[in-house]
Amino acid sequence: MDGQWKALKRQMDLWVDQFQTSAFLEQDPIQVPHRFRKKQDIEIMALFAAVLAWGQRSVIVRKALQLAHLMDDAPHDFILHHNESDKKPLMQFKHRTFQPIDLMYFLEFLQWWYRQHPSLEPAFTTHLPDNAPHVGPALANFHKLFFSLPHAPKRTKKHMPTPVSGSSCKRLNMFLRWMVRSAEKGVDFGLWKDICPSQLLIPLDVHVHRVAQQLGLLQRPKPDWKAVIELTEVLRLFDPSDPAKYDFALFGLGVLSKNDLKPRY
Repeated sequence: MDGQWKALKRQMDLWVDQFQTSAFLEQDPIQVPHRFRKKQDIEIMALFAAVLAWGQRSVIVRKALQLAHLMDDAPHDFILHHNESDKKPLMQFKHRTFQPIDLMYFLEFLQWWYRQHPSLEPAFTTHLPDNAPHVGPALANFHKLFFSLPHAPKRTKKHMPTPVSGSSCKRLNMFLRWMVRSAEKGVDFGLWKDICPSQLLIPLDVHVHRVAQQLGLLQRPKPDWKAVIELTEVLRLFDPSDPAKYDFALFGLGVLSKNDLKPRY
């Protein structure tokens, strides 16, 4: 790593420290699962908060909290034991293109899964080799598993993407970051142990893509799966054990600034 890259790494580490604090929770959707203590409740609400992460963060938070309230603020218990009449209030829930038909299938899958397993983690890790360089196989296999139930709606696939189609899988990579990275800084949860932080990938959206290009970290013009791999590989040069921590720097800068970024180094 030459002098310029070392200087950029130092600056990126400073940005991570700036944004990876408990204050991050005040405006971010991750605040929703932080309102729960039971592991399964955290998993479920983290998944929903990530899946709903389109648009303004304040609206995402409000809609995720509304969904939690509709599940009696006990999502795991609701998913395990709800009946048809319990689902009626949820038939009015919408967020952008996430419609009641999508929510009903999410509930069906989660009920099927949690009635057999104590955690959602194996749904991702069962087919993830120990030596896999990243979580791509976990995302692809989770997509297959998620849509393996009879009569899975085709339209719901837009809310549960797969790298096989070239999607950046931004929201799923964000969900995995929440579940896997250490809870030491008070932001992520560190609940899952069968995925290594070194295997995580950057949650790539248009803001992170723009910032990464402006900083010279990414060349690919589209925010797709290939760009996720390219950017994460570069960030591994800065920290091979935890490249996803730089999500805090890139996302934080993307939210706070729409101007050209000139790191001070």
